[in-house]
Amino acid sequence: MSALAHPTFNLADSGSFVGRELGVSEWITIDQGRIDQFAACTGDHQWLHVDVERSRRESPYGGPIAHGFLTLSLLAPTALDVFIRPAGIKQAFNYGLERVRFITPVKAGARVRNRIGLLSVEERGAEHLLLRTENKIEIEAEEKPAMLAVALVLVERGNENGR
Repeated sequence: MSALAHPTFNLADSGSFVGRELGVSEWITIDQGRIDQFAACTGDHQWLHVDVERSRRESPYGGPIAHGFLTLSLLAPTALDVFIRPAGIKQAFNYGLERVRFITPVKAGARVRNRIGLLSVEERGAEHLLLRTENKIEIEAEEKPAMLAVALVLVERGNENGR
């Protein structure tokens, strides 16, 4: 992906953005409270995530880490902020994932952000486009990313900027 974000992504000209970075989300703090809430919602209470004292003693990471699926769940809200809302897209649906790799654990208290690039645009009938996006969840002050994922986003054509 190009190192330069293009500030005016739009559906009408979406093909010209293929191979480009769409933008980078704001930093998101993954604190223990967020990890605990995720555990409560999903029922995944593995000690590595929620038992602070035990994870400090026994974990190779020196403390709790976020669930991989918590990291994955950040794709939707960051896509909304980076390109869906700015382009005026009123309806976008998570269509699927092609590839997800968890590279580096996210320690409790770390900040992450999503760097999003556009890989392809596919016509899906007269009313929809399927966007394939490259998502790189970066961890502040870490060399390797937390996660790499290719996400599929189905958007309704003709609904941007009130049209």
